[in-house]
Amino acid sequence: MIIKYSAPLRGELSIPGDKSISHRSIMFGALAQGTTEISNFLTGADCLSTISCFRQMGIGIEQKENHVLVHGKGLHGLSAPSDTLDAGNSGTTVRLLSGILAGQSFASVITGDESIQKRPMKRIMTPLLGMGANISSVRGNDCAPLQIRGKKLHCAHYESPVASAQVKSCVLLAGLYADGITSVTEPAVSRNHSELMLRYFGADVRTELMSAKDRTKLLSAADSETKFNTDCVTQAMAYNEEYEGRPTVFITPEPVLKGQKVNVPGDISSAAYFIAAALLVPGSELLLKNVGINPTRDGMLRVCKSMGADITLLNEDYTGAEPCADLLVRSSHLKAATIEGDLIPTLIDELPILAVLAAFADGTTVIRDAAELRVKESDRIAVMTENLSRIGCPVEATPDGMIIEGGRPLHGATIDTQKDHRVAMSFAVAALACTGEMEIRDAECVNISYPGFYRDLAGVCR
Repeated sequence: MIIKYSAPLRGELSIPGDKSISHRSIMFGALAQGTTEISNFLTGADCLSTISCFRQMGIGIEQKENHVLVHGKGLHGLSAPSDTLDAGNSGTTVRLLSGILAGQSFASVITGDESIQKRPMKRIMTPLLGMGANISSVRGNDCAPLQIRGKKLHCAHYESPVASAQVKSCVLLAGLYADGITSVTEPAVSRNHSELMLRYFGADVRTELMSAKDRTKLLSAADSETKFNTDCVTQAMAYNEEYEGRPTVFITPEPVLKGQKVNVPGDISSAAYFIAAALLVPGSELLLKNVGINPTRDGMLRVCKSMGADITLLNEDYTGAEPCADLLVRSSHLKAATIEGDLIPTLIDELPILAVLAAFADGTTVIRDAAELRVKESDRIAVMTENLSRIGCPVEATPDGMIIEGGRPLHGATIDTQKDHRVAMSFAVAALACTGEMEIRDAECVNISYPGFYRDLAGVCR
């Protein structure tokens, strides 16, 4: 794909459905009784992998473009798949579905493409093993393929070392099949789509801020003879005042979930590229319709505003349990920012495009506490650093982020995306404000999350 400097962006755009919510609407619809009707479903390759996996387990799913009907069979209605479940490039599918598969009455194997088979799965295997699950890495490297022999699970309290919605959701979904209330504590709040949607479907899910003392009681009440719980008790008792008031989510097992109507809001992670494009290209004014603004996902908006971005929220509303709004974005002169700490889980997928914004902003932007970027579809710290350097931006990689010197004239280059959809879209946006042409290699990788991305980008560049 060849992209070059753009005229001002104008008009309005409806952003495709949120990927995280689309995944969950299929999963929870399958576990519910009755039919779940989904509108504005994201038809990217990742979400289609989730549909394929549940069809293999006997769930009837009808799809016509972005409208989907899921004919659920209840919490215990899944059937043993006749073949290996293939999650494609979707880490969400592997990690969340593993929690569900752990509590079934059948055995299964789940895998994915070459990229997925390199991504870390110990982060979900550890809590699942602590709940008594029979899960193992087929190749013994803590990566997919994963072999899961479903069984009755024990309730547990898990102190997650990372703020990860995928890890949290995996444990909560396993908790649906446990013998008591299961809970998860995170070091910071991660996106809460699972909690909101499970509650919407009828599950008993609650979130509290709990002290280390209270969490230690939870752990001590569990089966402390297992290494898992002993380690967690030791960890929790070592916490000091710095760690008080950590978010903890509780789920009650065996709920009766009911099919619902789900209108998926536009994905803020996809909207982020058009937000950035409108901010960077002088004279731009773009209206992005019906974008999800869940506060556990809106870090992109907060950082952009701290950089001086002109973004106005219009028509704020709720679609199902999720807040949404129209975003009016006007071109702006940006300044550098520091992106760190509790902000990181709210914008982890937007950090590549924020790195592009930083390259054009005045001053030095520092991104830290984002080591998670190393284990995404690519090592995004390494890939972004390499490609920013190619377009003329002084940038330094750090173990957990980047230091970006912004504000210099930048030029087109050949971009090696490493087949990472978010890298490809980020440099497609950068091209609009660079001199010369930008060549995006493996440009079709955007189909993972946004099949119509290049068409929509061309449509607003006038």
